[in-house]
Amino acid sequence: MLLATLGVPLDPAAMRFAVDAAVESGRPLVVANVVELPPLPLSVILGYDQLDDTPETAETLVASAELARSLGVHVERLRVRSPRPVAALLEIAGELRPGLLVFGPDSGSLSRRVRRKAVRAITDNVACLVWLAS
Repeated sequence: MLLATLGVPLDPAAMRFAVDAAVESGRPLVVANVVELPPLPLSVILGYDQLDDTPETAETLVASAELARSLGVHVERLRVRSPRPVAALLEIAGELRPGLLVFGPDSGSLSRRVRRKAVRAITDNVACLVWLAS
């Protein structure tokens, strides 16, 4: 199971669905936060590539992992920085080959354009079941 967001808080329904699916299937849950890495080399030198998650994002990521662990699910958390976050998410899904990808960014925190682009890329390129947060 793969629960993914793009640097924004998780949708509560997506979090619950992913954890329930992991519990029911007995499979581990990977919680991935894929964030944009500024493309400038100076950003890396100055440390701007290491910016922390917002408190809201961190809270939802920790809550999903803690909920899954409390129900006996093995959890792995990933934080991936990439200049192309959607492509990085597709690469993660290709490497992990999950049975289910829950794309769960909170709809109010992600722009419509970015969400639409991500959903199109995921549904066109991922070879597993996909659940999208509304």
